[in-house]
Amino acid sequence: MPVLDVRDLRKTYRDIVGVDSISFSVGRGEVVGLLGPNGAGKTSTISMILGILEPSGGSVSISGIDLAKDRSAALSRTNFAAVYAQLPGNLSVYQNLKFFGLLYGVPELETRIGEVLQKFQLEAFRNTKAGLLSSGEQTRVGLAKAMLNKPSLLLLDEPTASLDPSGAKTTRESITEYAEGGNGGVLWTSHNMQEVEAVCDRVLFLSHGKILLEGDPRTLPGDHGKKDLEELFIAVAREPLSLDI
Repeated sequence: MPVLDVRDLRKTYRDIVGVDSISFSVGRGEVVGLLGPNGAGKTSTISMILGILEPSGGSVSISGIDLAKDRSAALSRTNFAAVYAQLPGNLSVYQNLKFFGLLYGVPELETRIGEVLQKFQLEAFRNTKAGLLSSGEQTRVGLAKAMLNKPSLLLLDEPTASLDPSGAKTTRESITEYAEGGNGGVLWTSHNMQEVEAVCDRVLFLSHGKILLEGDPRTLPGDHGKKDLEELFIAVAREPLSLDI
């Protein structure tokens, strides 16, 4: 059973189609890249998977649980991190993790908080208010929160965008280790094609709300006459109709 199963998902904004009946899945132990230019439908897709945005049609299942039928059970198996989804700045790092841990019903919470603080090198900031941290440190706190409940489905929107190369490398390793553990899968959006190629097992290219291409990020560019993933991304953004699909 996939950790995420999206079927004929659609979102319209009056007469504008934002997401046009897309279907895909994320398997356990798999990292899938959701790629595409701005306005392609990535954020709308993630928002529907998170239950923030109501679909105009289609379905989302998380670990076999239909989101529309049992929202609480489905979302309890999910977590999310993005640079724009900052945690409450007036709470300390520990208080934020404690709050979200209680919200998710994390067992042995104090032990688990210690584990994620260590994994993301945050022990020194345990009692620091999140709003006083640098953008890179806040990103690491967001990732620690996202890992706190050991989710079946981890959604990441540009998770390393504000990190320096060392922090980004550590984060990629942590996420890869999480996926390789076999207990969950990852849906990852990024504009860093080198990072996507290094981390993702499979990529989906969105264009105008539709899945235009899908495949292995290391072989997909060559299949379409492009030298690398970045060149393919540019083609999808500028000239999608020119691609041999």
